[in-house]
Amino acid sequence: MSRRRPTRSTPATSADDLLTTLGRLTAQARRGAELQHARVELAEALQREMLPAVLPALPGLRTAARYAPARTGLDIGGDWYDGFTLPDGTLALCVGDVQGHDVEAAAIMGQVRIGLRAVAATATDPGEVLSRANDLLLSVGSSLFATCSFLRFDPATWELQSARAGHVASVWATADGRSGVAEDAGGLPLGIQPGEAYPVTRRRLTEAGVFVLLTDGVVEGPSFPIEEGLAMVAGVLAQGLRAGSDPGELAAEVMKVAELTGHSDDAAVLVLCHDAGPPDG
Repeated sequence: MSRRRPTRSTPATSADDLLTTLGRLTAQARRGAELQHARVELAEALQREMLPAVLPALPGLRTAARYAPARTGLDIGGDWYDGFTLPDGTLALCVGDVQGHDVEAAAIMGQVRIGLRAVAATATDPGEVLSRANDLLLSVGSSLFATCSFLRFDPATWELQSARAGHVASVWATADGRSGVAEDAGGLPLGIQPGEAYPVTRRRLTEAGVFVLLTDGVVEGPSFPIEEGLAMVAGVLAQGLRAGSDPGELAAEVMKVAELTGHSDDAAVLVLCHDAGPPDG
């Protein structure tokens, strides 16, 4: 039996099929990349529109914040900061991080932020604010959860009340050169368990200094663990106070720590610079 020789058209036909397939796959990849790019741009636009343009301040208390998007553009959407004056004249400040990224996380972030503002107007302390916000997030049926630190500053007593829901610890420094990490007790992230309680820590700000809220993208990444990142921030704050830096300069210096972590997440920093309040008693 003689072997059948391939015709001249066979290789040409195969090459045409291959080119057609490659063209189709390239078009699909392009559409996928364009869709992902559009989702990232939407998430970033949503997030930036939801972050406050101006933070409140009071005599003796100055604030500033910084936000940095994810380096890769894929982890945008979860972090936020906020500050607003409450009906009784106290000042509320918070920082948080929604689990997950992209458009859904940005949308949930907006809901949590607005929910915190709503419940803070009638809640008695930061612990109650977080507890009610937790139940509110559970009621909307989202599969995502959020971590958060919430502060309330009373200008009449110069007391700072704080509570946190599964969030990274805050960092502080005083004008006399001391600094540290505020490892206060906390509760579970928002949106996990109904009826969760959040203990409140109270501080009298009797010495001039700074108190900083941040997200884990600032202090944790492949380059070093979160404990090392927090210690670096404490050192940055102490050095900044010695140099007489204002809140905006301190926030910018803290954000530089995020650039060293090797992280791919977004990052947020909120700085409270305070004068010395009245002595205890």
